[in-house]
Amino acid sequence: MSVAIADVELARGVVSPVIHRTPLLSSRALGDRIGATAFLKAENFQRTGSFKTRGAVYAVSRLSSAQRAAGIVTMSAGNAAQAIAFAATAAGVKVTVAMPETAPATKVAATRGYGAEVAFAADMTKLMALVDELRSRSGAYYLHPYDDAAMIAGHGTAALEVLEDLPDADLFVVGIGGGGLIAGIATAVKARRPAARVVGVEPTGANAMRRALDAGAPVRLERIDTIADGLAAPIAGTLPLEIVRRLVDDVVVVDDAVIAEGVRFLAQRAKLVAEPAGAAATGALLSGAVRPRAGDRVVAIVSGGNVDGSRLADILRG
Repeated sequence: MSVAIADVELARGVVSPVIHRTPLLSSRALGDRIGATAFLKAENFQRTGSFKTRGAVYAVSRLSSAQRAAGIVTMSAGNAAQAIAFAATAAGVKVTVAMPETAPATKVAATRGYGAEVAFAADMTKLMALVDELRSRSGAYYLHPYDDAAMIAGHGTAALEVLEDLPDADLFVVGIGGGGLIAGIATAVKARRPAARVVGVEPTGANAMRRALDAGAPVRLERIDTIADGLAAPIAGTLPLEIVRRLVDDVVVVDDAVIAEGVRFLAQRAKLVAEPAGAAATGALLSGAVRPRAGDRVVAIVSGGNVDGSRLADILRG
């Protein structure tokens, strides 16, 4: 099973009454740095603070009555946790989230605030085992945070908004965790503007998609080490990998220092609070890891803004 533009359009009809239509902001400062016309899709202004709400609302809407009655279990370092908790609680569905002990305290508190129960694993690589335990104990339905067709279709609605605001966009730059966002973006972009390029960005310490592309199949990471917890998926999704292989033009890997520079730039020049995951695309453009062509209209997806104040302060101090 894959995802097509019709799925993204169907998702938009479901999620639009619930989510925010986030702004596409021009950035002369970024454009001057990269030699192109630059725009920022500000998903940090989305409900729950990230793009994840798009997919979560649509995925919950697609659950069967039996799945709703059984409740949901999922796993996340924070953004998917908050989004799925928000969507499930609004639909009257019980949700339990497996989170790593290293998850930012603000994301844990927000997940609980949206109505979820939280269970902890030692780190990101142990989450799936905890999910299996929770499922066997409760009989809950496992809603995958990124390897799910409805999630991907919902995330693709962000690209439909961009293309309404900027029909001649040439380059989309997107951070990658498990691959759900870039899979949705690419599905919409390649259907609506086939000439546009889509490029993904991953941290060196969590390069699950790049490794999957190189190996020809998902590869489980034995260790994750990055400031971008929102991109710290332990393995690329099977469905996202299939879509990325077909539709994404390149996936680049950048160091945390590049991501941190993206955070600083967005705060200082665009006045946007972005978490490291949300700044990866901007950082990759600033560093030259992603290079626009002459005359390109470039869109960097600012995928989220859920960052602890102390971590933000540390990054801003450099």
